[in-house]
Amino acid sequence: MGVGFIRDKIEIKFLILYIAARVIEPLPLEGMQELTMCDEGIDYFAFSECLNDLVRTEHLRLTEEGTYCITPKGLKNSEICQTSLPYSIRVRTDQNVAVYNRQLLRRAQVRGQVTPRDSGTFTVELSLSDDLENVMRLQLMVATEEMARDLAERFRRSPEKTYSRLLAALYPEEDQ
Repeated sequence: MGVGFIRDKIEIKFLILYIAARVIEPLPLEGMQELTMCDEGIDYFAFSECLNDLVRTEHLRLTEEGTYCITPKGLKNSEICQTSLPYSIRVRTDQNVAVYNRQLLRRAQVRGQVTPRDSGTFTVELSLSDDLENVMRLQLMVATEEMARDLAERFRRSPEKTYSRLLAALYPEEDQ
């Protein structure tokens, strides 16, 4: 185990609860691990043991989808124990959680879904939302699953550009 500010398993548990109390949706194991392993003093085995202990003691709940969410008991204990975490760890964790939450929000706002059709073709549905409502929803039929997945991925990388180009195509300059 490396040298870090986190010294023992109780601090790892405090950190996990601190994270779970601040994310905007339940975390998959990989997300929880990524956010928790922010200190050299934490190794995977200690993290895994602490996470399982928190589920066993009902501070966290493992959902049917395989994600971890904080319980009222965990939230209460997180509030009580958060100042026990070193300040530098809380600051680093707050920054990491803010980035993670922005990624979750972005993923919720930008969607690209592929659905097979009975004819052997595929539908790719692209949607872009803001904080209030759907801005754009577009369904396209394409010949192959590979093409559908490629279109969905391209859209997810740059939805605003797609939206602007679509408007430009529907309102060409010669019409103005």
